[in-house]
Amino acid sequence: MSVWADLRGQAHVVEQLRRAAAGEGLTHAWLFTGPPGSGRSTAAKAFAAALNCEVDDVLARGCGVCEGCREVLGETHPDVVFVRTEKVTITIDEAREMVAKAGDRPQAGRWRIIVVEDADRMAERTTNVLLKAIEEPTPRTVWMLCAPSPADVLVTIRSRCRPVGLRLPPVEDVAALLVERDGADPHLALEAARAAQSHIGIARRLVQDAAARERRSETVRLPLSLKTVSQAVALAEQLTRIATDEATSSNEERGAAERARLLATLGIREGDKLPPSLRAQVRQLEEDQKRRAKRSVTDSLDRTLTDLLSFYRDVLVIQLGNGVELVNSGLAAEVAEFAAGSTPEKTLARMDAINLTRQRITTTNVAPLLAVEAMAVGLI
Repeated sequence: MSVWADLRGQAHVVEQLRRAAAGEGLTHAWLFTGPPGSGRSTAAKAFAAALNCEVDDVLARGCGVCEGCREVLGETHPDVVFVRTEKVTITIDEAREMVAKAGDRPQAGRWRIIVVEDADRMAERTTNVLLKAIEEPTPRTVWMLCAPSPADVLVTIRSRCRPVGLRLPPVEDVAALLVERDGADPHLALEAARAAQSHIGIARRLVQDAAARERRSETVRLPLSLKTVSQAVALAEQLTRIATDEATSSNEERGAAERARLLATLGIREGDKLPPSLRAQVRQLEEDQKRRAKRSVTDSLDRTLTDLLSFYRDVLVIQLGNGVELVNSGLAAEVAEFAAGSTPEKTLARMDAINLTRQRITTTNVAPLLAVEAMAVGLI
């Protein structure tokens, strides 16, 4: 199967990257941008595989079956480094490590490739560490940065990269991918793709996790019972709880497994007293897990607010009467009744309040519950 198979609805991007992999317009730095779920990192990984594909015919590179392609797609290729963070930001030390790796010559493939999946999660000072390496790269090195939009990357970096703009694929294409790749039921896949608003990762989670589908259904119904300030406070607590529960359920099991692996590596059995010389390593793991948990809750709350936003998006669609398909088609009657009791101006104001809260929780240190409470009062 070709490395481009998962890039559904991105024919223009596939054509651009195919030509570059064949040597037409290949440059040393690329910036992949697009809405969350559009497949930025998937496109970068496919491109990296095509560049180090072992097929002799340059027009056929990206075969997906040679050892080079399989190693890149499996993230085990010695010349391709994937940088992603589960913390709030990429640190300056991590950026320096990237630069050091970028200076190495390729060992097995044609290119040394650095794929930075969270380029938008770097402070200006951190980004400046990469500037010289991207501006004057070593021979046979290619940088691939991924971010939601060009504005999320420092202009000095952006100006030195070739842009690759992705868009959200059609719902039908996402559903077809879930059926073919994950064996999902076609009806469930279509519902999940529509509920996820074509976000491939979220659609896959909704297909595979019944509890996630239930949490989302609970979220989008919350505005139907919102009438008073006390209900707004309760709604805020419920939204925060939904996000926290979702993040905690995935973090606890992973955290316990990481601790067990570390103790086994250090030769310590669970329950034994840690020697003073080893406590620093365990403490570092715990600190990393705390930072990851903080980002996990923030990301989960952002997804929850995105689900809430879809309710008001549907309300606005009905109020404007433009005939666009509803995201929450199962709530069509309730949404129509809600829309009849409001105006498009009020709906837009509510959507602005949700988006402002999303911005606050992802870019500032505001307490999530306080931010969501302020938002909920504005939704009444």
